[in-house]
Amino acid sequence: MPVRVGRIPVAAGLVIAALLLPLDRAVAEPRPTIAQAKAKLDKLNNQAGKVVDRYNLANERWKKAKKHYDGLNEAYNQQRKTVDALRRDLVTLAVSTYQYGGSPFGEGFVANGDPQSLLRGMAASNQISSGHAEALRSFDAATRTLKLQHGKAKDALAGADQARDALVPEKEKAKRLVAEQTKLLRRLGTFRAGNPNSPGVVYTGAASGNARLALQFAYAQIGKPYQWGGEGPGSYDCSGLTQSSWARAGVGIPRTTYEQWSWGAGRRVPLDLNRLQPGDLLFSKGLGHMGMYVGNGKMVHAPRTGDIIKVVDLDDYWWGRLLGAIRP
Repeated sequence: MPVRVGRIPVAAGLVIAALLLPLDRAVAEPRPTIAQAKAKLDKLNNQAGKVVDRYNLANERWKKAKKHYDGLNEAYNQQRKTVDALRRDLVTLAVSTYQYGGSPFGEGFVANGDPQSLLRGMAASNQISSGHAEALRSFDAATRTLKLQHGKAKDALAGADQARDALVPEKEKAKRLVAEQTKLLRRLGTFRAGNPNSPGVVYTGAASGNARLALQFAYAQIGKPYQWGGEGPGSYDCSGLTQSSWARAGVGIPRTTYEQWSWGAGRRVPLDLNRLQPGDLLFSKGLGHMGMYVGNGKMVHAPRTGDIIKVVDLDDYWWGRLLGAIRP
């Protein structure tokens, strides 16, 4: 007798269907609270700050290597011009010597157009004037220098390429973190795009000398967006802002947070609001972030992705995250 399959009740069918659904569809993931989202954002900011600084450091190494190569390549090109000019002079000397003086060493010149074979042979048998001999020595020295410079230029270019390749993984990490930060900030409704053409704010504080010039520049950037790797003029990252600000004051400091902290090893000042001065550089623990003290318990900085250059209070949040200070 055939087995009769009865209808499954609707409610039971729904239960079975729910059980057959993938877990991530059957049970919705709870929406994070504002506090959880902000905690995750803090973690992302810290991670991104360190990755961005590694990217900046790799980028600086590439720029230095490229600059080194460009300088050597320019020297190579100049030396090549010198060698070409000496070669023309030697050809003239060789032709004159062969046509009018004759020489048993002229066959090499006639056969392959090489003036050196003629002049070297004549020099070896004392058949060449001191002027011709000096021209030959100059040619040989210039040729050796040319080969040396060319080799150095090739090595420098290889170093620049390696430095450039080292940027790729750091750049990709930074992009992923920035995308995650942006998504979370938009979800929280706190993303701020900034204005690359912001006129900034006029600095009216009590700083003087180079510190005043640095702060005037930093204040003029207020309202512009944070951008990892940014060095201006429309956007900056944290160390890009401090470097550019002090550059306006005529003080050269390194590009990255790590480099600036190392550079200032002999310029560090106590983390004491009574001893800090406007213009001092402030560094976070882990060296993932930095800013510039402006006085009255405040600092100006380029905070993070989705935010703008601004002045903030050094409240418990920031003060508890500071590692130290440097006075350029």
